[in-house]
Amino acid sequence: MARAGDASRALALALLAAALAGVPSRGAAREAPDESARELWRPEPQGQRPEPERSSPPPPPAGAGEGERRPRPAEPGPPRRATQPERAPRTQAPPPEAFPERDMYLAYTGRALGTEAAFVGGVTAQASGEAPLEGSSAHFPDGQSVARGQRRRNDGPLSQYILRIQTFASGSAERQHDPRKVLSEPVHGGSDLGKNSYRKGRRSKSPETAASDDHSVPVARDDVRESCPPLGLETLKITDFQLHASTAKRYGLGAHRGRLNIQAGINENDFYDGAWCAGRNDLYQWIEVDARRLTRFTGVITQGRNSLWLSDWVTSYKVLVSNDSHTWVTVKNGSGDMIFEGNSEKEIPVLNELPVPVVARYIRINPQSWFDNGSICMRMEILGCPLPDPNNYYHRRNEMTTTDDLDFKHHNYKEMRQLMKVVNEMCPNITRIYNIGKSHQGLKLYAVEISDHPGEHEAGEPEFHYIAGAHGNEVLGRELLLLLVQFLCQEYLAQNPRIVHLVEATRIHVLPSLNPDGYEKAYEGGSELGGWSLGRWTHDGIDINNNFPDLNTLLWEAEDRQNVPRKVPNHYIAIPEWFLSENATVALETRAVIAWMEKIPFVLGGNLQGGELVVAYPYDMVRSQWKTQEHSPTPDDHVFRWLAYSYASTHRLMTDARRRVCHTEDFQKEEGTVNGASWHTVAGSLNDFSYLHTNCFELSIYVGCDKYPHESQLPEEWENNRESLIVFMEQVHRGIKGMVRDLHGKGIPNAIISVEGVNHDIRTASDGDYWRLLNPGEYVVTAKAEGFTASTKNCMVGYDMGATRCDFTLTKTNLARIREIMEKFGRQPINLPARPLRLRGRKRRQRG
Repeated sequence: MARAGDASRALALALLAAALAGVPSRGAAREAPDESARELWRPEPQGQRPEPERSSPPPPPAGAGEGERRPRPAEPGPPRRATQPERAPRTQAPPPEAFPERDMYLAYTGRALGTEAAFVGGVTAQASGEAPLEGSSAHFPDGQSVARGQRRRNDGPLSQYILRIQTFASGSAERQHDPRKVLSEPVHGGSDLGKNSYRKGRRSKSPETAASDDHSVPVARDDVRESCPPLGLETLKITDFQLHASTAKRYGLGAHRGRLNIQAGINENDFYDGAWCAGRNDLYQWIEVDARRLTRFTGVITQGRNSLWLSDWVTSYKVLVSNDSHTWVTVKNGSGDMIFEGNSEKEIPVLNELPVPVVARYIRINPQSWFDNGSICMRMEILGCPLPDPNNYYHRRNEMTTTDDLDFKHHNYKEMRQLMKVVNEMCPNITRIYNIGKSHQGLKLYAVEISDHPGEHEAGEPEFHYIAGAHGNEVLGRELLLLLVQFLCQEYLAQNPRIVHLVEATRIHVLPSLNPDGYEKAYEGGSELGGWSLGRWTHDGIDINNNFPDLNTLLWEAEDRQNVPRKVPNHYIAIPEWFLSENATVALETRAVIAWMEKIPFVLGGNLQGGELVVAYPYDMVRSQWKTQEHSPTPDDHVFRWLAYSYASTHRLMTDARRRVCHTEDFQKEEGTVNGASWHTVAGSLNDFSYLHTNCFELSIYVGCDKYPHESQLPEEWENNRESLIVFMEQVHRGIKGMVRDLHGKGIPNAIISVEGVNHDIRTASDGDYWRLLNPGEYVVTAKAEGFTASTKNCMVGYDMGATRCDFTLTKTNLARIREIMEKFGRQPINLPARPLRLRGRKRRQRG
């Protein structure tokens, strides 16, 4: 008993000594972060901050990738979910006062908290007890894995603190009230499966419906969550160097192809395929984005693989974050890893919001299950707000800003009409609002005229037009034209001499939305969730861009017959009768545009489209049969090349050889321009119709890789296109102009203007004035009209802006003068058929 008592006393003394010895150790551990914080805040001399190493994308592999499959039809099947890993036991979250480094980080970012900072799962990466996913070559010994250890640097002691701080309560942030914002309110579910806050454009629940389930992440109910825009995978703001993946099936399916809405090439087995696809199908695959700065991540949007033959998409995934790319924290839901629901097919984007915003530099998507008969393939966009960093000069220098005070937002139909009204009230002397017809749903197709004498055609003043929104989901062109109308009004009032001269010397027409029915569909879906084609067509399913009459075939067939049995003109080719019938498959919007272009003598026009960054000029249709791509130049090919280059060369990005291609085509060999037929053939395009049926030289201007960019991107897109939009309008004053009159000084309408060596003519307007676009040089020009003697002149076109004046005075032919005299005195013309004259003489003789 004595020995037992002595042993008990010895054990108690040992425990007491250990407890007393542990007190100063814990106190020292709590003070250590403060020392690190003071060290971090020591100012660094300029130029001594270490820069992260940059790595280039992996080169294309020499051989074919592993796991290639033969094309097969996409058969629907139930998604297969991979076996879920076991959850870590629930861990008690430490009190906020246990992390004094939190206050240091808040001071570092200059932000104020509305509520206490939350910790994902209540634990840090070191305390979670889970091994983070690593993409080192030790885990993936095959040759296609990416070595992680030597590519990035550790950002110092701050990286350890950022991993613990996972959210801010942005109660003081003002919420943006646009109902079409990509982000909605936070979504919290009671299960580990993340809910889609947006699927097919549906809105998520309001903040009042946030779950009251058992979560270890505290969120204040009164907070209003700040909306964060996309980081820019679709707009190419995120470069290829910022995208990395565990493995890739081949180069054309690398991480750089994992961008939302990216399109595959015609031959999918090349460098331009339609998604990132992992080299193996297992739970250790991932794709990550390096934001290059601290960012508040709020959501992830995913798509499947763009392919005509294969069905590949991810049905569920995890999200991990890091600040140094070595230590990763999985987004939690309660005590376990949160599994987000992915896609159920390959084209419709699906948005998942994080339970709470997460602050980090890197974000990683780790697929957990995928389509049963497919592979791990995905396209994505990350939503996040970069945090302010006043010490980072590089980011401040490269941020795009604009000084124009314009309405940078997306406008629905009602808002567009209201904006036009406001501009008209600001500039009533130079603007006029009118409509050219109605859509299938009865929406009026509004246009804005900008001229010093709105509402009338002035002799000698050229007519110009911009059209946008033929495809309703290509929204950027629509907003650029609305910004252009505002800009022209403001600059005219400010007496900008360049704009004043343009307005007074040109009659400008702006039609922002040719397909308002389609736009309303895309607007309901939102900027990131409409996919590639929602709202593209009219309400009755017609693509306006190729809904015009095919006049190319009529011209080329006549030329192949060598003008037998009759000669077909090379201009003003008549519209076929079948096209004019009521039973023809022609959209109301198409008929309205045709009537508009026949009424107004347009000289030059541009139709703004989206999804690429290039200017396409006619012909848009190949001449050879059974070909889908072939260079098909017009007789005015050199003029069209110059017009296209005038826009592309003044755009901030179109002719930049360093920029990445949008999808599959590299247009740098032609300086950001392309012949439409050499790109892809289109029968019945607006460009070809305008050239063959009217005087108008029409071009298609593709203004951005993203058809429907987020509202936050509009100022930058405006800066990219503003100068180009103005320069292209000024090209209407290039070439020759003049009047065609008779001896009495009266203008002759429908007189034909021919240029020697160019097999394409134009005609004069109702006042006898004409405009002929030509490049600098000397030309032999002939004016002719029915009943008049033709007149020919040499006209010189200079390099300076401004068309060369070249007037013509035509005299009537002898036959025309005789007809005029005899009609004046009520007698028959002498060229009556001989048979009626003989019959008349026989009757006279019979009477006599």
